[in-house]
Amino acid sequence: MRHLWRQTRSFPPAAQLLMANQFAINLAFYMLMPYLAVHLSGALGLAAWAVGLVLGVRNFSQQGMFLIGGTLADRYGYKAPILAGCLLRTLGFGLLGWADGLPALVVASAATGFAGALFNPAVRAYLATEAGERRVDAFATFNVYYQAGMLLGPLVGLALLAADFRVVGTAAAAVFAALTLLQWYALPARQDTATGGGERASVPAQWRTVVANRPFLLFAVAMIGSYVLTFQVYLAFPLAADDALGADGTAVTSGLFVVSAAVAVMGQLRLTGWAKRRWSAHEALVRGLTAMGLAFVPLALVPHRAAAVVAALVTAVVLLAAGGAVVYPFEMDTVVSLSGDRLVATHYGFYNTVSGLGITLGNLATGALWDFAVRHDALWLTWGALASTGLACAAAIAALARTGRLTVGQPQGVTA
Repeated sequence: MRHLWRQTRSFPPAAQLLMANQFAINLAFYMLMPYLAVHLSGALGLAAWAVGLVLGVRNFSQQGMFLIGGTLADRYGYKAPILAGCLLRTLGFGLLGWADGLPALVVASAATGFAGALFNPAVRAYLATEAGERRVDAFATFNVYYQAGMLLGPLVGLALLAADFRVVGTAAAAVFAALTLLQWYALPARQDTATGGGERASVPAQWRTVVANRPFLLFAVAMIGSYVLTFQVYLAFPLAADDALGADGTAVTSGLFVVSAAVAVMGQLRLTGWAKRRWSAHEALVRGLTAMGLAFVPLALVPHRAAAVVAALVTAVVLLAAGGAVVYPFEMDTVVSLSGDRLVATHYGFYNTVSGLGITLGNLATGALWDFAVRHDALWLTWGALASTGLACAAAIAALARTGRLTVGQPQGVTA
C-alpha cells in the first residue's frame, strides 16, 4: 500500500483525482451490476428475454457509443464528458434501483451505458495528458484503482442487498453524484492540444484522421483477441466450473473473480516495473499476450475431475490476470503513441468500439465452440482455440513491431 501511495502522489493532482475517481466509478458500478439480473428476474418478475434486453441495451449503448464519447472529448475538452457521464450514471443507477417497468428500465440501462461511453475515453486521454512521459506508470497505477473498485464493489453491494435493491441503486447513484460534484469543483479543464485552439475540424474529419492511421488500426485489430480472452472470466470459466461442479460452480466462479482482481491489485505495479526494466514496450506486449494465451493450456490438459478443474481454473485466472497486468499499461501507452498525441480521446473511443465488437463476435464463437465441444466430449478444443488466440495476438504484435509500425504513430493531418 505504501508503494501505491508513493506512486500515486508522484503524479499531478489531476491525475491523482482521476485515479480515485476510477476506483469510485468501479465501486459503484460493481456494487449494482452483478445483482441486476437477479433483481430483474426475481423481485420484478421479468421474463428472461426482458432481462436480456435490459442488459443488452446497456452493453450496446456503451460499446457502440465509445467513438462518440471520444469525439466529444476531443472537440469540447475532457472535463465536460467526464462530468456528463457521471451525472448520467447518477440518474441511470437511481432509476435502475427504483423503476419497476420495462420501458423505464430500458431507458435507465441505456443511460448508464452511454455514460460509460462518455467518460471512459475522456478519462484515459486526460490521464495520458497529465502523465506526460510517465504514461506507462500512470496507467499501471490507474489499473490498480480500477481493479480495486471491481474487487470491493460486489462485496459492498452484497452487504447493501441485505436491506433492499433500492438501497443498492441509491447508494450507487449517490457515489456518482458525489463524483460529479467533486470533479466539477476540483478537476481542471483540459483539451487535446491539437484541437484546443483555432478552428475545429469537422467530426467526419476527426474520424477520417483515425481511420487513415493504418498502424493504429492494425494494432487495434491485433489486440482484439486479448479482450476476448479477458472476457472468459465471465463466460468460459463459469461454464467450466458449472460443468465440473454443478451447483458448487457458482461459489468457485465468485472466487475466481476475487483472485483475478487481487492479482491485479497486488501485482500490477511490481509487474510493470519488472517489465519496464527488462523489455521494450512491444516486447512486454508480446510476452504478456503469450502468458494470457498459455493461461488456457492447463484447462486443456487436466482430467475432467472437480479438484483438477478447480486447480486449473485458479491457475488460468492467475496467469490471465498477470498477463493482462503486463499488457495493459503498455497497450494504453501504445494507443497514445500511435495517435501521435493528436485526437487521443477519439483514438481511445475507436479502439474501445473495435474491442467491444471483437468481444461480441468472440463470445459468439466461443459459445458455439463450447456447445460443439460438450456434445463431442472434447472441451480441450475450446481451451486450445483460446490459447491459440492469445498466441496469435502475440505473433501479430511481434510482426507489427518487426516492421516498425509500433515505433512511430502516423496520423494524417486534420482537415476542416
